[in-house]
Amino acid sequence: MRDMRDAPSAADARTFCHPWWTLRRGEGPLLATALHAGHGLRDELGRVMALDEATRLREEDPFTDYLAGVAPSAILPRRSRFEVDLNRPRDEAVYQRPEDAWGLPLWQTPPSAAMVAQSLAEYDAFYRQLKVLLDDLQARYGRFVVFDLHSYNHRRDGPDAPPADPAANPEVNVGTGSMDRAFWAPVVDRFMHDLAGFDFLGRRLDVRENIKFVGRQFPAWVHSHYPHTGCVLAIEFKKTFMDEWSGVVEPRKLEALQAALRATLPGIIETLERL
Repeated sequence: MRDMRDAPSAADARTFCHPWWTLRRGEGPLLATALHAGHGLRDELGRVMALDEATRLREEDPFTDYLAGVAPSAILPRRSRFEVDLNRPRDEAVYQRPEDAWGLPLWQTPPSAAMVAQSLAEYDAFYRQLKVLLDDLQARYGRFVVFDLHSYNHRRDGPDAPPADPAANPEVNVGTGSMDRAFWAPVVDRFMHDLAGFDFLGRRLDVRENIKFVGRQFPAWVHSHYPHTGCVLAIEFKKTFMDEWSGVVEPRKLEALQAALRATLPGIIETLERL
């Protein structure tokens, strides 16, 4: 099995490697991103960071870049959210205090103003690249759909403690909080119907909307710039496909999740064509 950390590319896609992200360009109105899959950290930040590798990885979204392989186009950041969080407003994108990041003691010494400025330069560059990419999708296809892929922890009390209550923690949370929900209802409803109907290792996935997350800066930015041409589905997978404490993945479950996500594509294309 290939390295799960490298998202597979479509055969007809072109891949461009930027120091801060990987961009894959293919055909069709579907784009995926995995904003928190990156683990890279600038050396200057690594020297002052208090968090160890395992703690950082636990709060990142490993393997979501692999799931992004279902879309013909993708933009996949390489940097850790602990360097710059592309899914938060710009003034909150660099974590500086424990309360910015689940109470974690982040820094041995706070990052300098120059360090913060460099991280924000990455933020600005990403959103400039995103606009170029989405403008092109809009020009070519009229409307487009973005999979904003994330994962979340559900065993925060420890590896041997009971998991969080499933009633409030769906296996798949679809965030739609910033979109014109009435306009995009056909796309959202078809996606959720097809994902929930997939035969996931002999059962059905628990797919619900806006239970734990509604989506943050990335979908809000897209929906503000492309309100009736761009639909972002903020998709959070509960980390049942891996051990969130050790970081070890269960390949069979991860591959099944990717297959479930891929199975929604024909319905999305069909629905977009009818809008």
